Amino acid sequence: MKRFSLICLCLALVLLLMPGCSSSGLKRYSAEFVELFDTFTQIIGYANSKAEFTAHAEEIYNQLKAFHQLYDIYNNYNDINNLKTINDNAGIMPVKVDAKIIDLLLYAKEIYTLTNEKCNIAMGSVLSIWHDYRTDGINDPENAKLPPTSELIDASAHTDIDKIIIDTENSTVYLDDPFMRIDVGAVAKGYATEIVALAMTEKGVDHMLLSVGGNIRAIGGKPPEADQDESPPWKVGIRDPFDDNKGNIVSLKINNKSVVTSGDYERYYIVDGEKQHHIIDPNTLMPAPFFTSVTIVCPHSGLADSLSTAIFCMDYEEGRALIESLEDVEAMWLMHDQTMVYTDGFEDMILP
Repeated sequence: MKRFSLICLCLALVLLLMPGCSSSGLKRYSAEFVELFDTFTQIIGYANSKAEFTAHAEEIYNQLKAFHQLYDIYNNYNDINNLKTINDNAGIMPVKVDAKIIDLLLYAKEIYTLTNEKCNIAMGSVLSIWHDYRTDGINDPENAKLPPTSELIDASAHTDIDKIIIDTENSTVYLDDPFMRIDVGAVAKGYATEIVALAMTEKGVDHMLLSVGGNIRAIGGKPPEADQDESPPWKVGIRDPFDDNKGNIVSLKINNKSVVTSGDYERYYIVDGEKQHHIIDPNTLMPAPFFTSVTIVCPHSGLADSLSTAIFCMDYEEGRALIESLEDVEAMWLMHDQTMVYTDGFEDMILP
């Protein structure tokens, strides 16, 4: 396995020694990647030495890279059958794939049922239309347009998740509709982050914070000080989209939790003066209008990722009912008038 140095351009990683250390002697380090999942990834952790942390960062990078390539719907990779391979063979033949793809798709089917069909990885045919119009609108804002309703409706006829045929025995996936496309954008980063976090936990890592494109997963807490019996929590800020300086609207204390926010302020384009964001309601086939953002906190990063999207596509009453039906899941809704509403457990995590 190729090693990387403190500054390694080929892996786009920066490794910095952060000031200070805990009373246990563990030092704080940070590593950053810029290309995996087409987003920014940061690792903050405590280790006995720079070499120990570098080894952890390298392993996380390699694992995330494998997930990134397998879950990619836009690019091909040598000797890898990924989600693009499955989409390219829709209606043609089953594709033999890595178990990591099988596991993700099975998990996504469970999420589809859990979220009242609001999180549907079979929506790719619809989402690809929006992706193309959004890209064109960003590149040529004066001619930005909405997708034709008829085109969206036609594509929605090819979103039946039951037509994703998974053969676990032979490790194959077949799309039983030539016009169906898988899109795992609502669950893949969180799911991959969770699997990597569990793998690092099994290796004895217990003081680390992962942030993969804003999908935050705490492995344990910070190292305890000399007079503490328990690990103090990590401090995680939730961005204030109404603040031009990109400050935090709240900060949370978390330990062994995941924090994921979905909002209308990161990926969007403007049509006739109105923002058209990327979170598409599967019922209306249009950007969900209910909130500015939804933040989910729970132990499993894949669940937090998918719930943040699903709850964003539900009105407040439906979303709150779903959250309160789930164990150890908390949520915050940021309304368009800048008010915040959150569950009791979420409020308990807010730092003063």
